[in-house]
Amino acid sequence: MSPGDLGNVLCGLPPIRDPKVIVGTSTRDDAAVYRLDEETALVQSVDVFTPVVDDPYTFGRVAAANSLSDIYAMGARPIMALSVIGFPVDKLPMSDMGEILRGGIDKAREAGIDVVGGHSLEDNEPKYGLCVTGVVHPDRILRNSSARPGDVLILTKPLGSGVVAHAIKKGRASEAEVREVVEVMTRLNRDACEAMVEVGVSACTDVTGFGLLGHLMEMVQGAGHSARILASRVPVLGSVRPLVREGVCPGGTRKNLDFYGVHVDWEEEVDGVDRLVLADAQTSGGLLIAVPAERAEALKKGLEIRGVETRAQIGEIVPSTDEPRVYIARE
Repeated sequence: MSPGDLGNVLCGLPPIRDPKVIVGTSTRDDAAVYRLDEETALVQSVDVFTPVVDDPYTFGRVAAANSLSDIYAMGARPIMALSVIGFPVDKLPMSDMGEILRGGIDKAREAGIDVVGGHSLEDNEPKYGLCVTGVVHPDRILRNSSARPGDVLILTKPLGSGVVAHAIKKGRASEAEVREVVEVMTRLNRDACEAMVEVGVSACTDVTGFGLLGHLMEMVQGAGHSARILASRVPVLGSVRPLVREGVCPGGTRKNLDFYGVHVDWEEEVDGVDRLVLADAQTSGGLLIAVPAERAEALKKGLEIRGVETRAQIGEIVPSTDEPRVYIARE
């Protein structure tokens, strides 16, 4: 499904009426938020996808980290999760299903929570993910739509997991490339969340299926502003550009570029490879954080203290003269 198809479906749904819903579908944020009382709001999200790696246990870990990321992107603390799994019982051994579930449980426990139940069904191919519940103070929710002009944009993981996952499926990824992308995809965004909550930031989203380009467009459209990005400062996994030059690129990445690229002003020096990388459909990507410029160094220091290796300052939010757009220069 393309981003445009999804948008058309969402626009046709009935509006949310419950006044206790603080965040719903209107800004395509990372999770829903429901106010319980003046001190507590529930944050909830669900994410399910097909394997991006061959090992079932690792797939479970990746999927769980990806699901947890939506909660962290809202500035919330996860408290429990439910698993959702589809499995081809006539094609694969049931032990593989057990390994997927065990991987998800272990990653959830790393995040300090339990998987307390779930749902399974027979499917033609494996699918797995978590429905995660978190909590946050109603006044401290981080949205994807509240960035302001002058905010600096910080990215906490390198791009390219979509390209490398596609290379794995095609048998084109080396063992070293697989290890590198697995390390990135299984890394929790918990530490990055803690750092941004401590410093105080304007907005946040996590970079997943719509790529950096798509999630940034959602950020600026929700805020009514624009963004300027320097492509040379965007961190990218080392093998990704050579793979793209060789034609290894998932269909979802190309769809992202086709759909969101019409809202982008590209400097000529940003070539076709970099344009695809910026649109690459990520799995369990990093947080894209909009932080007031005067707090940017404090945020990067907080990330460093917590061991977040990627803390790249890739651009800024700028005022819009017309409709929100993204301006991408090489440097």
